[in-house]
Amino acid sequence: MLGQSYVQRRGEIEHYFDRTAAAAWARLTSDAPVSRVRATVRAGRDRMRQTLLSWLPDDLRGRRVLDAGCGTGALAMEAARRGAEVVAIDLSPTLVDLARERTQAERAEVKASSGGHIEFHAGDMLDPAHGHFDHVVCMDSIIHYGHADVQRVLATLIERTADSVVFTFAPRTPVLSVMHKIGSLFPRGDRAPMIVPLAESLLLRTVVEDPRFSKWCASRTHRVQGGFYISQAMELRRR
Repeated sequence: MLGQSYVQRRGEIEHYFDRTAAAAWARLTSDAPVSRVRATVRAGRDRMRQTLLSWLPDDLRGRRVLDAGCGTGALAMEAARRGAEVVAIDLSPTLVDLARERTQAERAEVKASSGGHIEFHAGDMLDPAHGHFDHVVCMDSIIHYGHADVQRVLATLIERTADSVVFTFAPRTPVLSVMHKIGSLFPRGDRAPMIVPLAESLLLRTVVEDPRFSKWCASRTHRVQGGFYISQAMELRRR
């Protein structure tokens, strides 16, 4: 069971991305000019997305993929190009609507060429109504949760996943700590929900020691760092 801390944090994230930051997020994920700080975040996210995609099979025909925290749909679109049946979900209805709009022109073409398809949904990535998957991708969608909630989220996702779960977390580094201190100086209304740094060693120990992960192993990790973007990718694979 997911606790009150997960539910409360989920509500904060939904409010921020659907109301406070929707316009800024739409700009960040477009080709529009942005500040130097946000340009580093954009470049970092592009690199991380390519990393996660490189960990998925090149041919995804006949496979179901969950894009948990799909944002404006860039990763979901690439998975669909490979032939996947993608369930793309985000807490923010505003971002989901934007994702539908941005991908509308390509979806019919992709469906015809590769058979790939995207279903967009606004809601919780852990909703069991979405069924089972071959692969799950969580790009920067669990970085606002503490270790206990991340552990529960991953344990819930692997119950409905046949092959792999790839996700990102905020690594515990001195640089990230400094960034958090700088961020705390901004007006509260301009702040994103706090990112919670996690130690890679703690996550690896969780996979080894938690019996819910007994059929899974951590197969690889990779850090993307540049400017104001720091994120660590990890892949869990079924044994």
